Formats: sequence, structure tokens, C-alpha cells
Amino acid sequence: MRHLCFVCLVWFCACPAYSAGRPNVLLILADDMGWGDVHSHGNDKIDTPNLDKLATDGARFDRFFVMPVCAPTRAGLLTGRYHLRGGVHGVTRGYEDLRDDETTFAQVFKQAGYATGLFGKWHNGAHYPRDPNGKGFEEFLGFCAGHWNNYHDPVLQHNDKMEEHKGYITDVLTDAAMSFIDSNHTKPWFCYVPYNVPHTPWQAPQELWDKYKARNLGTLEEACAYAMVERMDWNIGRLIKKLKASGLEDNTVVIFLSDNGPNTARYNGNMRGRKAMVHEGGVRVPFFIKWPKHVAAEATVPNIACCVDVLPTLCELCGVDFKPDAGHALDGISLVPLLAGKPASWPERYVFTHQAGPGPDVGPGRGAVRSQKYRAVFEPVAGPKSPLRWQLYDLENDPSQKTDIAKDYADILEPMTAAYDKWFADATKRGFEPLPITVGLEGHNEVLLQSHQAFLQTNEDEGGIAYHNKSGFANDWIAQWTDTKAFAHWHLDVRRAGKFEVFIDFTCPPSAVGSGLGVEMAGKHAGLTVGEAYDPAPLPDHDRISRKGAEPDEKLWKRLRVGVLDLPEGRADLLLKLTKLVGASGPEVKAVTLRAQ
Repeated sequence: MRHLCFVCLVWFCACPAYSAGRPNVLLILADDMGWGDVHSHGNDKIDTPNLDKLATDGARFDRFFVMPVCAPTRAGLLTGRYHLRGGVHGVTRGYEDLRDDETTFAQVFKQAGYATGLFGKWHNGAHYPRDPNGKGFEEFLGFCAGHWNNYHDPVLQHNDKMEEHKGYITDVLTDAAMSFIDSNHTKPWFCYVPYNVPHTPWQAPQELWDKYKARNLGTLEEACAYAMVERMDWNIGRLIKKLKASGLEDNTVVIFLSDNGPNTARYNGNMRGRKAMVHEGGVRVPFFIKWPKHVAAEATVPNIACCVDVLPTLCELCGVDFKPDAGHALDGISLVPLLAGKPASWPERYVFTHQAGPGPDVGPGRGAVRSQKYRAVFEPVAGPKSPLRWQLYDLENDPSQKTDIAKDYADILEPMTAAYDKWFADATKRGFEPLPITVGLEGHNEVLLQSHQAFLQTNEDEGGIAYHNKSGFANDWIAQWTDTKAFAHWHLDVRRAGKFEVFIDFTCPPSAVGSGLGVEMAGKHAGLTVGEAYDPAPLPDHDRISRKGAEPDEKLWKRLRVGVLDLPEGRADLLLKLTKLVGASGPEVKAVTLRAQ
């Protein structure tokens, strides 16, 4: 390979292919795929021929960084701004929601005349106007939560409706993306394909599962992760073939990256860290960019770069003029000078990382600062409950971060930590008040309030209510409800006063029949008595490895109409209460639905 800093590229304004109009964009994002999950990164245990070819057909960024977990990376990618500025600091309970006033690349490119489509995992807001349609995507197929429970014959959200599909989820999403490309041949398009693999649950197609099991890898999780990645690689090949067959390859910018480090301990180039960690291995990911006749092939960029750089880079490559207002200035910078072989104009810079602690408390969390040579890390040193302390590592001479040199290089560490403190104070100055779910918008008459989006108010002495899987990640539900003083609540913003029908999705064992459920908001009440049992067994799954708590099992739910609430305009909490307890534990609740009359 050769370094792009020695390559002068042909610029698009002088290229005949550009006369066809602005280039299309195909942006592909993997989920929980590490830097090492690519064959050409030195991993001979996995086969990724299409990703390897994508990297050699274009440029490979050797030091590309994202955030430690899913939603923060996606927020930075979408907006060109660090996730904390947009209010994103977690992965559930609405902590992943992007503020309404943040502008995404879909909105920018749609304004510039592009067709915009998203096919995969969103994870930056489940309710309009923070869902994909509200954030600039004209076409959406996928899911809004942090993960999906079933990858075979999935039920997915198509714009504002749920639809059943046949096949493996990665294939289904790719089919939809190719259909989008076919449907928009008369205008430039921006196709965002955020695949949800190799995120758990561990569900891989049979033939690939058999293939990697036979390789006798370190763990079954590693085998399944590689099987899921190879299926994604095959689908990326399908997308590239579609571009070629449609005559669009030369006029399409293709980018591939992942959203954080690997979700298990597997090969990762001997880097320290994995998903949810602020060390190098938790945030360094593959980044490949291809644009035939514009980006040099077989080139490697050694300069550090970040997910917030993607939006300004694409705007410059595509000739899209985007000037955010002063209150929403971009953190990212265009990578075009590096692609154009002009490293002399490239500034020295820091790339920042922050991983919030559990719950609504954003600080201090854990953090890091990356320069071209060093990584400064702020985290507990002697166990999770020990004090946080800054460490410093020389990544050029110690790529595995084995030796903390903070004590000997204060002159290096101090400006890095000062820069981090300044950045963090600025990025968090708007605070992190929970964003209310919007209800009553014209054209959006039904709002689904899922239980994992609720806040649980427990009895201080005994608890009395919990999520089924304790953590309350995506698709979880309310369970272990043993105290009528404990309740769940959602923050709502009613934009249009009126009457709303209320429904509850629940299950109830025979022992809890006769229990009462009620909803309250703004002084209005509605309730019911559960008069019959409904307690189906979990649905059969396709798991290759049993679930360990992050994803709950799938099961069917029954919907009951609770009544009608006449709600005033304004902000208030909707409370879900156990008004009467029969048996040891009350009904389990998956969701509450509000439907404007």
C-alpha cells in the first residue's frame, strides 16, 4: 500500500463522470464490529473479500476513531458534532435521543436535492420528530432501538408501520437498499445502511455458523461474530455489484465503518480495549472510502480522523453547501485535503472520547484524548470503584498500551487534559434534561411508549418494580411488580390538547388475575382490572448461543383498552400504576399506546 500523502488525486470538477451530476453516497455502518474483524487487518480467521477489495479499491484510514458504544457514534456521524452536544449520552431510556434542533446528513442532503434512505438500525430516537423520517430520511426500513431480538424473518418498521419480512435480516435490509437505488435513478441519492451485525443476539445463517465452528476458534461467540460479519460482507458485495450493474459505480462515494470496538474479546490487532472502553481497541475501527477516478486506490491515510469528520467530508466531495448556524458549529473537519494528497495543510488536532456512566449522570464518566502519537485516558486504574486518574500512552512505541508514562511526560499530558476539560465543559453546557416524547402532532396520531423507555420509581425500602432483564435495554419490559407504591413513568410533551385512547400491552399469569392497572397524566385517570390470564411461553428463537441478559426473549403480548384521557397541551409525566396487586407479582407490561381520537 502507499500513503495518500504522496498521491495527487484527480478532482471531481475536472472529471467527465461528474458531468452526470452530484455523486451518490452509499454509507455503510457495522454494529459492534472491531478493527480486527477484517481479513486484511491481519485476521486470517475471518473471510471478508468484499471489504478487503473495498479497502484496496479506495483509501483505508489507518487511525479512525468513533465512540465506545452505539448511539453516541451514530449521533456524531449523523451531525458532524460530538454526541454530547446533541444530548446523546447513553443507549436506552431516551439517553440515546438526538435533540430536535440537531441537523443530520439526511436533512442536509435532502435539502440539496438528494433522495434519502435508511435501511437498518437507527438508535437516535424512536418517536417523531427524532425518528428517521423526522430527521430527513424519506424512506426507512429497520428499527429504532439499540438492538433487535430476531434476525430471521424479522418484523421491521417501514416508515411508520410494522411489516413482516422473510429471510435473514442483513439480506432483507440489503434488498431494501438496492430497491431504493433502483427507484431513484433520476436524481442523486444518499443511501445509509447501518447494519445491526455482529451485535447480539448471536444469530447467524446456518452455513456460516457451521463454517466458523469448524475452525475451532477461541469461543463460540467469536465464531458467531465472524459468521455474521461474513454475511454482511457478502451483502456489501451485492451492493457494489448493484452499483456496477446500474452504471453508478464511478459516480458513487462508498464509505464503510463500524460504530465501536468488538463486542467480545477476540482478535483486534493487539490493541487494548473493546466495546464500551475508552482505550484504543474500544474506539478504533475500520474506515474505507472508495470513489473511482477520484480517490486513489490502494492508499492508506495515517492521520487520525473521527466519525464527526464524515459529514463535512461528504459535503465537500458532493459539492453540497452546508453552513450550520453559530450555535451548531461542526466539530468535524473535511478529510478531503488528506484524500487530495495535501497533508501539509492538515492541522494538528485532538480527537475526544467520552463514555458516560450508568443512568442520567453524564459526568465524570470515562474519557480519552487522542493525538497523532499519544492517547490520554481518564478512568479508574485499580478497579471500577477506584478513583479516576489520567494515564498516558505512546501509541507509536506502545500500541498495546502496556506502559503508563503519565508521570514522566507531564508536558505532554497536561495540554491534552486541559483540552479535554475545555471540550467537555463546552459540549455539555446545555445539560442533559431528559427529552420528552412528543404526543399529539398532526399526522402522528399514535404513539407507542415502550417499557424500556420508561423510568421506574421504586419503593425505597423494597424496590417493588423492575425490568425483566434488570438493565432495561431495548425491547425489555416491566416485571417483578410487587408493590402498588412503585410505578413507571414517561416524560411527555403534548403538542395538541385532546382526547387520547389508552392501551396496554401485557401478559398476566393466572395467579395475578384480578390485579388492577391504571394510567394518570395531568390530573386525569383511566384504569382497568385484568380479568383473564394471558401468559404465553417465549417464542422459539434462532440463537446459536444462549442469551445472557442484554436481550430479553421474544413473546407475544395482549393489548387491552384502558380508557380515554382528555389531556391538556404541555409537558407532564404519564404514570403507569399497579392499582391492585393479586398474587406475588402483578402483570408484566411491554408498552402503553396513546391514540389521538
